[in-house]
Amino acid sequence: MAAGITGFIYGHEFAGVDDSGTGYFVEPIIYGGKCEECQGGNTQRCAEPGHTTLGIFSNGGMADTVVVQEDSLLALPAQLDVKDACLIEPGSIAWHGLRRAQVQPGERILVVGGGSIGLLAAAAAKHQGLDVDVDTRHDHQLAAAERLGSGRPSGAYDVVLDAAGSESSVARSADAARPGGRIVSLGVYMTTMPIPGLVSLNKELTYINSIAYGRPDGVRGVEEVASMLATKPEIAQTIITHRYPTDDAQEAFRVAGERNAGAIKVVIEP
Repeated sequence: MAAGITGFIYGHEFAGVDDSGTGYFVEPIIYGGKCEECQGGNTQRCAEPGHTTLGIFSNGGMADTVVVQEDSLLALPAQLDVKDACLIEPGSIAWHGLRRAQVQPGERILVVGGGSIGLLAAAAAKHQGLDVDVDTRHDHQLAAAERLGSGRPSGAYDVVLDAAGSESSVARSADAARPGGRIVSLGVYMTTMPIPGLVSLNKELTYINSIAYGRPDGVRGVEEVASMLATKPEIAQTIITHRYPTDDAQEAFRVAGERNAGAIKVVIEP
């Protein structure tokens, strides 16, 4: 939590409809647009006062009302149900990680972690015509990865996306990477990132940090992901495992915390 923030209401993955019934996704990153980072398309690295993220550092989608910049709104493709549009935000994180990896044709990709971001990273790779395997902890995550067209881990990989953010996942990523390979950190390490020293040194591994998403080359990352979800409804059908009304939010959070009980993405629908 940023210095000076004493409390906020959750919800950084949200969407809704206007009075006409048109669906909109709300891009939660609030940025100034004038600093060098913003001008370069890296709005997630905005250096201006007021830079924040709705639902993480200030009130978000679970609040009664939220004021957002008009530029934060993205009209949804007609084929994308507003109830599935919450996947645009985590999907954009995954998409940005792939972009940061600069995957070349023919390179082998492994995703470590079978949560929503890990599975969305695998889906994004398949959507871009890349071969990808997924290393999961739970059987239901493996089944979901296979439904999305991913394979099981085997051999060494040119690119490994660590989508779990734990000591064991970064160690697994280093073990799975080939000599000279690249590891992209999608998981959040709140303190020190426990990079395994000897294997990383011997393999001369490169670690690439990836946070959120921006507008590289003037293209909104969230728009690319919205298009992917609209053309591939099986992604939402596979990843969203539970839906609850707002009154059952407490139960939704409980279920979301029990990964071994079959939950992947738990959605609250007002």
